[in-house]
Amino acid sequence: MRKPTKEKNIKILHTNNYPYINKNRSSKKYSYILGLGGNIGNTKRVFDRLFFSLRGHSCIFVKQTSFLYINPPFGYTRQKEFTNTTILIKTNKPAKVLLKHTQYLEKRHKRKKRFTNSPRSLDIDIIVQKQGKKMIITNRKNLTIPHKSWRQRPSVVVPLRYMMARR
Repeated sequence: MRKPTKEKNIKILHTNNYPYINKNRSSKKYSYILGLGGNIGNTKRVFDRLFFSLRGHSCIFVKQTSFLYINPPFGYTRQKEFTNTTILIKTNKPAKVLLKHTQYLEKRHKRKKRFTNSPRSLDIDIIVQKQGKKMIITNRKNLTIPHKSWRQRPSVVVPLRYMMARR
């Protein structure tokens, strides 16, 4: 079901898994907000497969997802519109281990990074990491948390606001 928005060329899509709220509690140590994006192939199907893959992983607790946010590309604009969403997960795994797992999932969904802002089947970013209420900051060569430009991206901010308002 698509819902109209005030912004031009933006669509909001609700599906069986987006948005989703798990009412169960988890004792896992870390909370992560993941940002998902893609515009190659059937992105909704890719996101559904990812949702079930995360839910089926014994080390990951999927707490919540936002709606699907469909928007025009930025940066390199000669490509199809993007579908984006955010997911709140809990796990005992540190960020570098989660990063390796997200890279594996991207590869499994045939992601190939050709250039900055290029079309892709699946992009998974670690936006935020928390331990309890404490924000964890990571600055490594291949991993920066919080994600350096998430606040400038409506494709992250809008779904995240929606998700946080429903916690």
